[in-house]
Amino acid sequence: MKSDCFRYLTFLILMISNPVLNAQDWECAKERDGIKIFTCHDSASSYKLFKGEIDLQSDVNTVSDLIEDVRNFDEWDDEISNIRVLDDNPGKFIRYYVQYDVPWPFADRDLCVEAEIRTDSNTSDRIISSRSDPDAVPEDPEFVRIRKYWQKWTIMPTGAGKVHVILEGFVDPAGDIPAWLANLAITNAPLNMLRKIRETLD
Repeated sequence: MKSDCFRYLTFLILMISNPVLNAQDWECAKERDGIKIFTCHDSASSYKLFKGEIDLQSDVNTVSDLIEDVRNFDEWDDEISNIRVLDDNPGKFIRYYVQYDVPWPFADRDLCVEAEIRTDSNTSDRIISSRSDPDAVPEDPEFVRIRKYWQKWTIMPTGAGKVHVILEGFVDPAGDIPAWLANLAITNAPLNMLRKIRETLD
């Protein structure tokens, strides 16, 4: 129990120091079908931050359940070739491992993630904060391990059976993928994920 509390407190400290909290000058990169995607330069990296926003006709629990169901993430992302749940405490945290097929000539990637789920007692917002847990699974020489990654979902009830969803994140793909190329594609993931959530709810 004490170890779980310590891990959670450590995780919150890391998220508080997360660069998105200090990010400024978000630029609207695209707006399609009611989904807005923004990017922002990170002063600590050559890779950009991303943010996506959407309004949904749903409730906090339904949307949160979809996001927490990581076993079905391969339905959201065609590049996921394998996903494995390592540890799961529903409604609190989940740890999982993902492998990605990356187009030639680049090497495939893998990623270990730990996600914490909490509800803001003042606003009832559901917050799902994820970060890289790079040593949770031994490295496979066939994959480049993504070590710098974080993602945050905020699901905000807005009344009348609607929620406003914000997805923020950062990933350094490591290895042989140049920053300029990764930055060109950085808006695709949040757009596809938010679109898939809406399609699933319809």
